[in-house]
Amino acid sequence: MDKLKATYRIMISGGGTGGHIFPAVAVAEEIMSQYPQSEILFVGALGKMEMQKVPEAGFQIVGLPIRGLQRRLTLKNLLLPYYILRSLIQAFRLLSSFKPNAVIGFGGYASAPLLFAAAVKGIPVFIQEQNSYAGLANKVLSRWAKKICVAYDEMQKFFPAQKILFTGNPIRFNVLKALQHKESFKSEWMLTENQKVLLVIGGSLGATAINSSIAASIQQLKALGLQVIWQTGNKDVEAMSKYQDSSVKVTAFIKDMHKAYASADIIVSRAGAIAVSELAIVGKPVILIPSPNVTEDHQTKNALALVKKNAAIMIKNADAEKEILAVITDLLKHEEKCKSLSASISALAKPNAAKDIVDLVVKEI
Repeated sequence: MDKLKATYRIMISGGGTGGHIFPAVAVAEEIMSQYPQSEILFVGALGKMEMQKVPEAGFQIVGLPIRGLQRRLTLKNLLLPYYILRSLIQAFRLLSSFKPNAVIGFGGYASAPLLFAAAVKGIPVFIQEQNSYAGLANKVLSRWAKKICVAYDEMQKFFPAQKILFTGNPIRFNVLKALQHKESFKSEWMLTENQKVLLVIGGSLGATAINSSIAASIQQLKALGLQVIWQTGNKDVEAMSKYQDSSVKVTAFIKDMHKAYASADIIVSRAGAIAVSELAIVGKPVILIPSPNVTEDHQTKNALALVKKNAAIMIKNADAEKEILAVITDLLKHEEKCKSLSASISALAKPNAAKDIVDLVVKEI
């Protein structure tokens, strides 16, 4: 069939964090790239970040009144059945009016009502799990899924083995294209071209433990001849700005992250699933400091999956301040170790993840 003439109606759901939203957007972009006459409708949770990020990416989204289960004892949990019922009714109505060929879920409680309703109506359901430790919504919904696309090995611990397809995590078009450019952008940061650069990123919100560890070591890092691009997050940017000088560039948020990646020689990062997938495409030596403040400690599991393959170095969050300088110093002294880490993490890159997922969905429907 001519792809330009083929049309599909696809509903996509997932949200709460960028880790669920951005892979979903990447798959939507791939659908429209291959089948430009298709129609896509996102379904999210009212008041959550997907209600802003999805329209910014150029797609329509409808919000459900669904809420998550509070992990502490609270009166809000008493109202949860009411919000679930309302969301399910709305999900059934959306499915009846949009009439999708398939529904794809990317995790988070926002996806649960739509995927369950689709399964009841006999509409093909697909799931994409970003992390090495599956989220609750995806684990529960997996029994109704035709296929489950994953980014890590050994996911049969959570899902039926016969349904699993290893695709990697989808990366958005603009990010993927930018990451594949290897030229340096050091001059844009007003950094010296022939000096090595340490890139420090704690996620879009920053990470206080990472910031504190860099602050404690900044003079020694500079003495080693390192230049630093340092994304602190809004919370810590004022306190960390005192370290800014000609070789240390402090910023709350890096908009053109691909330029920072391309300029870096060593990267310190959290271990969110999408960050790890991007870092694999970047192919630089990486020190991962997983956030301990995430569900089921999944960032540590993401990091350990790379450590097992000699694709990254991991430092525990609590040990960051006392260990980070020694680890960076060791990398600077051992060029072969850096090359080995780069090669191993590059081998894990899955730049065609979005295409593989779209091809799978089209084949199944």
